[in-house]
Amino acid sequence: MEKEINLIDIKAFVLIAEHGSFTKAAETLSCSRSHLSKQLIQLEANLGVKLITRTTRAQRLTEQGKLFFERCKRSLEDINQAVAITVDNAHKLQGTININSVGGIIGEELICKIINNFIKQYPDITVTLDFNSQRVDLLSDGFDLVFRMGNLDNSGLIARKLINIPIDTLASPLYLEKHGYPNHPKMLQDHLCITGSINHWHFHHIEDVNNQVEIPIKGTFRCKNGRVMLNGAKAGNGIVRLPTLYCPDEIKNGDLVSVFKEWQIPPTPLFLLYQQDKYQPARIRAFIDFVTKHFQNYLTQVG
Repeated sequence: MEKEINLIDIKAFVLIAEHGSFTKAAETLSCSRSHLSKQLIQLEANLGVKLITRTTRAQRLTEQGKLFFERCKRSLEDINQAVAITVDNAHKLQGTININSVGGIIGEELICKIINNFIKQYPDITVTLDFNSQRVDLLSDGFDLVFRMGNLDNSGLIARKLINIPIDTLASPLYLEKHGYPNHPKMLQDHLCITGSINHWHFHHIEDVNNQVEIPIKGTFRCKNGRVMLNGAKAGNGIVRLPTLYCPDEIKNGDLVSVFKEWQIPPTPLFLLYQQDKYQPARIRAFIDFVTKHFQNYLTQVG
């Protein structure tokens, strides 16, 4: 059919048929009887079918009108139910949240712990967690939220900074006793180093942040896995660059020690990314608030 059928005209027709009266239907819609009559005339003209036979005293559905009424009524009921379910689902704390996250210890320990605590509080919400390290597109890849470390591209997403993660240059006392302490980052080129995805280590002096140096690292052991890098350093196989969140017990127990006293690595920010959406489902808002409060509490404790 070439002519476009107006859903508002269909709703008006269904009400007229249900009430058996233009006057009662007009009262329900808070409009005039003549307005309803114009809508029905327009609908019949677009369909090319007579739906209601009417006189000054009575009205009745034609055979085509009866068929059209029955199907339209069922369809409108389905639409109303779909609207109710959609609104209910958006405002209730239920449904699925799809999350992509950095992996390693940050994802497997820190983020996973937050998600487990969230699920305990909101048991009707299902969380799907993905550790694909490739940059993802929230819309095309079907993710609601993404955790990312480091500097971000200007993607148009909301980027909520959660925390600055301290990074340190660490080694086991056994390694340092054998190979000596480097007193400047440049000396790392003469040491055994354990590396992951970052091949240039950036440092600044603790007393002068403008005094910076970037060192290309040729690792003797390379692996993009935080646990493997941590275990390699504990085994005395080299100097490693790691977030201190990866190894608080090892630092506390003295299994790993800081290599430099006067040089630091800038901390790495951790972000939560999501689409800007004023109609954001309640489950997404609840998760964002839950994560934000977790890190606020953490910063209060360590501060």
